[in-house]
Amino acid sequence: MQPLAFVDLETTGATASQDRITEIGIILVDDTGVQEWSSLVNPETRISGFIESLTGISNEMVAEAPRFCDLASRVYKMLEGRIFVAHNARFDYAFLKQSFLREGIDFSAKTLCTVKLSRRLYPGHPKHNLDTLIERHGLKASGRHRALADAQLIHQFWEKIQATIPQETIQSAVKALLSRPSTPTHIDLTMIDGLPESPGVYLFYGENDLPLYVGKSVNIRQRVMSHFTADVTSAKEMSLSQQVRRIEHIKTGGEIGALLKEAALVKKLQPTHNRQLRRNNELCSIQLKDSSEGLEVHVAYASELDFATTSNLYGLFKNKREAFKALTEIAEEHALCKAIIGLEKVKAGSPCFGWQLKKCRGACIGDEPRLAHDARLLAGLGKLKIKTWPFDGPAYLKEGEEILLIENWAYLGSATSEDEIWQIMDGRQTRFDRDTYKILSTAAGRLQPLVLQDIS
Repeated sequence: MQPLAFVDLETTGATASQDRITEIGIILVDDTGVQEWSSLVNPETRISGFIESLTGISNEMVAEAPRFCDLASRVYKMLEGRIFVAHNARFDYAFLKQSFLREGIDFSAKTLCTVKLSRRLYPGHPKHNLDTLIERHGLKASGRHRALADAQLIHQFWEKIQATIPQETIQSAVKALLSRPSTPTHIDLTMIDGLPESPGVYLFYGENDLPLYVGKSVNIRQRVMSHFTADVTSAKEMSLSQQVRRIEHIKTGGEIGALLKEAALVKKLQPTHNRQLRRNNELCSIQLKDSSEGLEVHVAYASELDFATTSNLYGLFKNKREAFKALTEIAEEHALCKAIIGLEKVKAGSPCFGWQLKKCRGACIGDEPRLAHDARLLAGLGKLKIKTWPFDGPAYLKEGEEILLIENWAYLGSATSEDEIWQIMDGRQTRFDRDTYKILSTAAGRLQPLVLQDIS
């Protein structure tokens, strides 16, 4: 077997991207024998009272200790080419990887988690934390929550299984764990095994089935595993992976179906880690109306107007403030009069502030023909124009065996049979949705009017 490094760290907290190492304990095992090494580490930040009471490592103890940058080269050489063995290995590996990255070193190693190893070798036992292993196997602890002492316990556990379990069984378990993608210890691997390598959405649930996150991918399994790979370097991914207790997935016929399903589920479930795609009750647009003087600018709301069938709308905005910001940028780019487009209040016939700054061509006081001003307004807004629904009724888009049903830019649902189509159509609701529109407007050329004989 490849040389081993039994590793334990003490840290200032639980987040690898923010907290720092306070102590490193390493036991090297290879054909030459066993070597032990440990060092306190100056974290260059304060150790909290809670962490001090847990580990016994105080700010005074680390004040004169070397910083990680002073130890990085030595630690890297010790670990290089060895299997990284730790109890809940993702934690220790994440901290070391982050610490090395701060020094410009790309550290990578095969990891063997003794929590997972214990579960494989002793499936009849419900608990596999280090205190449980001490009691179950009679390990001798010289201390707890000190780096070298805990590394010694992990090494003792390794020696215990070598003496009590057939080598073939151990080697088979180790090989299986090393060949598997690294996942948090609290996630049932059967949930990972059941993930398909096909398009669709996946759902992460936490304690009490709290929805945590909804994502989509053309390869569900690959995307889910990427969350657990990234969590060693990303605080956001680490927080998410620590909370996940259950994983579900829904297969779709293709990418468009996955995008639509993701948007719909985020709005329905409101997962705590999804910030985008949530339902927006203030959705609005810039509306142009004809008047005797020229074009008038209004802010129209989706709650009051059918955006799918209204032809004079420009842009989709989360709120009025966002709409005004976009309109301001267009006004400045195209030398528009802010008074005329409703961004500034002035008395009739009085110049706007932009005219005084030579940023307005004087449409507000008659120096510029209103027709010329309105032409620039239309040109500026042109790229934001909302497409009206191009059909008299519902439409469909087919991906594989899946039929995506759409009406007025609203996603109605997906079906694989005529009966399912009718069920969806009978209960359909066509509320305009910003995210659905953005997804479907780019695929408008693939939409077909819904005629059942055409899609059977």
